[in-house]
Amino acid sequence: MDFFAAKAHRIVRSAPVIPAEDPTLLFTNAGMNQFKDVFLGKGTREYVRAADTQKCIRASGKHNDLEDVGRDTYHHTFFEMLGNWSFGDYYKPEAIEWAWELLTSVWKLPKDRLYATVYKDDEESLELWRQVTDIDPTHILKFGDKDNFWEMGESGPCGPCSEIHIDLTPDGSGGPLVNAGDHRVMELWNLVFIQYNRTIDGTLEPLPQRHVDTGMGFERVTAVLQGKSSNYDSDVFTPLFDRITELTGVSYTASLDSPTDIAMRVIADHSRTLTFALSDGAVPGNEGRGYVLRRILRRALRYAGTLGCHEPIMYRMVGVLADAMGDVFPELHKQRQTVERIIRAEEESFLATLGRGTEIFNEVVAGMKVAGSTMISGADAFRLYDTFGFPLDLTRLMAAEVGFDVDEQGFEHSMQEQKARARLDRKDKMQSREDGVDWVWFMEERPTEFVGYETLELQVRIAAAKMSGDRLLLVLDRTPFYAESGGQVGDHGTIETDAWRFDVADTLKDGEQFVHVVTTAYDKVRDCAVAPADVALDGTAMAAEASVDRDARVGTERNHTATHLLHAALRKVLGEHVQQKGSLVTPERLRFDFSHFSRVTPEEIEQVEHEVNAQIRKAAALNRHADVPYEEALALGALAFFGDKYADRVRVIEVPGISIELCGGTHVGNIGQIGLVKIVGESSVASGIRRIEAVTGRTAESLLWKEYRELQEIRHFMKLKSDEPPLPKIQELVDERKTLEKQLQESRLAGLLDSLAASLAGGEEVHGCRIMTEKLEGVSADELRQAGQALRERVPLAAGLLCSVEDGKVSLVGFASDEAVRTLKLDAGKLVREAAACVKGGGGGKPELATAGGKEPAGIDRAIETFVTAVKAALKG
Repeated sequence: MDFFAAKAHRIVRSAPVIPAEDPTLLFTNAGMNQFKDVFLGKGTREYVRAADTQKCIRASGKHNDLEDVGRDTYHHTFFEMLGNWSFGDYYKPEAIEWAWELLTSVWKLPKDRLYATVYKDDEESLELWRQVTDIDPTHILKFGDKDNFWEMGESGPCGPCSEIHIDLTPDGSGGPLVNAGDHRVMELWNLVFIQYNRTIDGTLEPLPQRHVDTGMGFERVTAVLQGKSSNYDSDVFTPLFDRITELTGVSYTASLDSPTDIAMRVIADHSRTLTFALSDGAVPGNEGRGYVLRRILRRALRYAGTLGCHEPIMYRMVGVLADAMGDVFPELHKQRQTVERIIRAEEESFLATLGRGTEIFNEVVAGMKVAGSTMISGADAFRLYDTFGFPLDLTRLMAAEVGFDVDEQGFEHSMQEQKARARLDRKDKMQSREDGVDWVWFMEERPTEFVGYETLELQVRIAAAKMSGDRLLLVLDRTPFYAESGGQVGDHGTIETDAWRFDVADTLKDGEQFVHVVTTAYDKVRDCAVAPADVALDGTAMAAEASVDRDARVGTERNHTATHLLHAALRKVLGEHVQQKGSLVTPERLRFDFSHFSRVTPEEIEQVEHEVNAQIRKAAALNRHADVPYEEALALGALAFFGDKYADRVRVIEVPGISIELCGGTHVGNIGQIGLVKIVGESSVASGIRRIEAVTGRTAESLLWKEYRELQEIRHFMKLKSDEPPLPKIQELVDERKTLEKQLQESRLAGLLDSLAASLAGGEEVHGCRIMTEKLEGVSADELRQAGQALRERVPLAAGLLCSVEDGKVSLVGFASDEAVRTLKLDAGKLVREAAACVKGGGGGKPELATAGGKEPAGIDRAIETFVTAVKAALKG
């Protein structure tokens, strides 16, 4: 940074590793990502020279190093890329000269160990290396498109590149190994010269402005400068290995093949990826970048088991990274607690299923060995994924450890089958594809013009009609009815012609048409209601008046704007990792799904609700920005998330100082019109996804009055004063009830034991051990267990079986006294299992006390006989 600052470069901050302004990318994977708009000619900067260190993740898609991490000493999923750029300013001479100056004059790398590569047709760069540096001319090598021509995509900006490699072989004989894939001769720095635009037909056209884009791996150059043969041996990773040793007691020995060293490299690398990604707002999930991060975390946990660690460990690495790198990346300090909480919750969730999943995996492997196969089926791999959360690469890793392969094609087939089933389960509300009925158009077919932002009543023409089941579907030339989208339900209201009044129950989108769903119709001529199927349209584009139900629309608008306030409040209270994952907005209520790693506590819900209502009381007016270019919307600060699809021109809803979101829905003009928001529920939708439900306005007011009346009724019933809280009195009554129930249970148990005493005394004795059995009616399973426990303590040497039938279900309790277990080796668990088979049930437990259930009361007598026979056989043995 100092070197390039001295050469008039602007030192810029790293862009987030989550590329919010480029939904085509899962992660920022190169230094040039934040300058992509400049290279494409769509953006500019106030400077023409820049340098930075860019956080990068390569764990998916074309650039995916995940599988190699740990197995060698130089691959990473997270790394920093040092770079310098020229936007139409300096070009090849300066870029080559300065790169050589920094490496050899400032960092003192040995010149005889450095090689430069150039593109096979780039004579200009070849000659510049000879003119502006003192590199050995024999160390300048030519390569083709694969190694020395950079392209952003199949078309667009591109150009030749010149790479600088260093020979780390012991004897300096690595020249022939340049670009040969040998880590002993590795690329240090890539200088890209963007001078062409590749057209769709493949033609190269000179760009009006030429740019320089360079990239150098920070971890690689650090290792080289410190004289290390491995990136992981540099002091970049030392604090991480020290922390792993502290947590596991296992030391890092820098071995390539050691299983524990491989595991430590994986944990060190993956902790960096997770910490940086989550600090920039990502969150583990089941799709997109969220699933990549979840895979990375679960892969690391699997390797932690190699170190004997079977508890959360990754969240304990976050502090080390914040301390080591927080001065350059302050977000690590700012988001530390949030990141630790997210990672810990993910670890605990997966570890809860890892053990059982591993058992299933081992059972599958054992079965394959018996069958003489070393291929884990796609169905079994998918079961591990679907039921126990094992990513395919984790199953592949475990399989490789035992010399097995995975049928990945079969796994993908099972995945697609599940998706197909899910699609079949989602019924098409329109039924337009199934009913086979064509639209009848009364005028030229064209997109419906929506004017519902401005008005709720409008003179229109009926453009098309069709029947779908028992519903009449109408398309208008223009409409004030909002069609269901973005979580907001469709409007309802009426469409009225001279002859008909149609009650619109819903409005849906079908491509570019708005479809009005009519469930009832009224014949104004005959003055009667008719079924939609009996409506006779005259075959022309009839004039009509379309009227949206105003009260319902206003209620929907209150709830929709409330979701924006709720989103902002959740991000403020819980953290900026919160992202909307779904919503439902109706006139009566709202539902908001969002990414979060744990249950939202009552205290946090109260804080969120307070924040929302505090903003409502400020009564700020909304700003609506219509038909805004997508890039301009992002410049305004509008939230955009990976996976969401946005048009080139969008609508932006802004609550000044609170929220800016891309949204096509309808909203109140002033947030004060919401009146009040009351959260009524919080729950889990899926792993990492929470749901909040709330009501607003009059609905919220009605709820509060209902709860207030109920509270007053409770006070009156309990004879409390108006200001006296009812909870202490209620708690007192509950405690009193529990005491009485306990006394009653103790009394019932005492009576039960008294009635059983005679049976115990008359029980058969074998080898000094008394065998007791009893059949009871209406005794609960819990009472039966307590009775068994008490009886085994009363007699020094005894075994028994208690049976009861309650509501048609059989309960069994087997017991054996301590002496019978110790000296006679009786096992109540085994004994009760044999008896349970007679009542078509099962169970088990400890040798001293075991329980079982069954569904065949008629088998109780046989169960008793089986128990007695089994006890006698055990005593004879």
